[in-house]
Amino acid sequence: MSVHKEIRKVTTHVLLEMKQRGEKISMLTAYDYTMAKIIDSSGIDVVLVGDSASNVMAGHETTLPITLDQMIYHASSVVRAIDRALVVVDLPFGSYQANSKEALNSAIRTMKESGAHAIKLEGGKEVKESIERILTAGIPVMGHLGLTPQSIYKFGTYEVRAKEDEEADRLMEDAKLLEQYGCFAIVLEKIPAALATQVAKSLTIPVIGIGAGGGVDGQVLVTHDMLGMTHEFSPRFLRRYLNLYESMGNAFKQYIADVKSKSFPSKKEQY
Repeated sequence: MSVHKEIRKVTTHVLLEMKQRGEKISMLTAYDYTMAKIIDSSGIDVVLVGDSASNVMAGHETTLPITLDQMIYHASSVVRAIDRALVVVDLPFGSYQANSKEALNSAIRTMKESGAHAIKLEGGKEVKESIERILTAGIPVMGHLGLTPQSIYKFGTYEVRAKEDEEADRLMEDAKLLEQYGCFAIVLEKIPAALATQVAKSLTIPVIGIGAGGGVDGQVLVTHDMLGMTHEFSPRFLRRYLNLYESMGNAFKQYIADVKSKSFPSKKEQY
């Protein structure tokens, strides 16, 4: 019997239990109330208010421009819709890298002003102090390794990470350190499946993958991508469950045609 049928609220502890009993964790992004309501009522385990809002909601090329205030706005909208899922919010670029005190302030503001349940930040041993300081305030932290989109200019590409032995060893080391620092889970993005499986087996905390194969403890996708609302982005790891770009476009065209031809509104649709 799956964990989520027995409980109302998903917590960090529930995710740990799910890993222990071999139940995969499902995670999707949300940035607004309406979408979050639908996702939560479907029975998702974790909702990520991702800094991917920078791309999906604001049309930026990278995740870098989104601000802490904007992330808090999106997170607040999502939290108001949630009854069951664990809500994790990305700390955006520039809100935690400078020093651990700023990281703590960013995390506290996010939790206080949005009502979220946990934060996520990118990086390994270089963010040690920030993670430990945030945890002393009682705020759960999810880590993020592999392709870390906030470091896109360092990488210079969105290609798969950790293909070489040296980078793979460093990723494994960072993953173990994140667990030691006290992270409750880690996201692994765009790394070889064999390495991701190895990381998941080496850790007691859940490892959630995006483009990291099936050997991890759960999966996350950007909702707008898996619904096919975006159509110019087609990485290998993306499965499109709908083609909303086409369906919505057809609906809009039909509406325009109905307005132009005066068939909308009909007599039944007026007072």
